[in-house]
Amino acid sequence: MASYIEPHQYTLKRSVSCCGIGLHTGRTVNMTIKPASANSGISFYRSDLSGKGSIPAHMDKVVDTTLATTIGEGSAKISTTEHLLAALRGSGIDNVHIDIDSHEIPIMDGSAGPFIHLLKRGGRKKQHALRKVLRITSPVSVTDGKKNIRIEPYDVFKVTGRINFDDNLINEQEYSVEVTRDRFCREIARARTFGFVDQVEQLWKNGLALGGNLNNVIAIHWDGRSILNEEGLRFDDEFIRHKVLDLIGDMALLGGPVLGHVIADRSGHGLHLDLMQAIVDNPSCWEYVKFEKKGDAMLRRAIDRTRTAGKHLPPFFADRSDAAMAHQSICAA
Repeated sequence: MASYIEPHQYTLKRSVSCCGIGLHTGRTVNMTIKPASANSGISFYRSDLSGKGSIPAHMDKVVDTTLATTIGEGSAKISTTEHLLAALRGSGIDNVHIDIDSHEIPIMDGSAGPFIHLLKRGGRKKQHALRKVLRITSPVSVTDGKKNIRIEPYDVFKVTGRINFDDNLINEQEYSVEVTRDRFCREIARARTFGFVDQVEQLWKNGLALGGNLNNVIAIHWDGRSILNEEGLRFDDEFIRHKVLDLIGDMALLGGPVLGHVIADRSGHGLHLDLMQAIVDNPSCWEYVKFEKKGDAMLRRAIDRTRTAGKHLPPFFADRSDAAMAHQSICAA
């Protein structure tokens, strides 16, 4: 296992808070990220809804993937989770409790950058518990028309993304990265969400994206050749980097670190969820690995890769065979 896969779980040293607006409602949102005990994972709590329990950040809690990834438990929902989850995964934070007084994570500047700065203020705290890692042993893929996403065996977590838009500004972009804390912060975190002006105007008419402005969205001109943001792009290929950011955030809903290479061609939140479900539905294509300490050495041991074993893993590996896949999924032995 590569040296930069840290064996121990981490939480925050201290609570940190921020205030922003929701992308779609335009309303003010207050959020506090708190330390949490080992093996508790990432969970959300709607402080504006009395008597509601926490919402674990697990794929089986996803209730909508339209425009963003929304998780929910009963009537309590949290939308636009992907940027914050990407920042947590990119920072190597495993266990936190997030209090929020709205159903939307604040959009901040449209990237994960402000959340990275927030988490740095909180500091990382190593916990005694060792990490458990999902290691891909055989390829798993999902196809939806011209869109495709797959994950292949790889020694670390790697993401390769490709997009293709019918315009002169974005056109075709591809970006590939082995996701480490350093590379996430330097190369991915600051990439902002984007949209075509005519699409944003249509969203406004439908009561959506009410909080969207040039401070938190890259607005692509009507002619498809330039952007309206005066400061320009942060990266020449900022568009695909943001798509990779979204994918990292969505994959965090598997509940822990992943060893594998995700290759996404024109994918979105819905296809990301389909890939995670395909992984769950094909237990022969992965093994659950945990770190163990023996003397001064840190070892890793495969626990099992059967569906029966899967029932004893975290909630996201529960047997969900009754939920039929909407698209074609393939596990290649």
